Amino acid sequence: MSLEVGLETSIEEHVTADQTAEALGSGDVPVLGTPALLALVERAAVLVLSGRLGHGEISVGTSVELRHLAPTPIGGTVTAALRLASVDGRTLDFEFRVTDRAGPVATGRHRRAVVDRDAFLASARAR
Repeated sequence: MSLEVGLETSIEEHVTADQTAEALGSGDVPVLGTPALLALVERAAVLVLSGRLGHGEISVGTSVELRHLAPTPIGGTVTAALRLASVDGRTLDFEFRVTDRAGPVATGRHRRAVVDRDAFLASARAR
């Protein structure tokens, strides 16, 4: 595993009806739901780590601090920008910001752990 603080990526997504708070059960309004926002951030983290972990290693989300600041309607486009802020052994901390055409949508921190894929799946099966 060779990871450097400062690795960055950004991904863009168009908000669909399936991603709304209404559809996800996290509210009753037709705007980007917080669960979909978090999924976008996690996809960005997986993307920035792609090809950078050791053989048989994956990363799994362990915690998130997310401030959802503004609504984005269906049809709007959001961009998640993510930066690797620290590496402590197998613990990776990311900072992120999500924006749309009107400005900030969300900010926060996301922590992931690097684990052995087979051991992780064995642990899941044993539960």
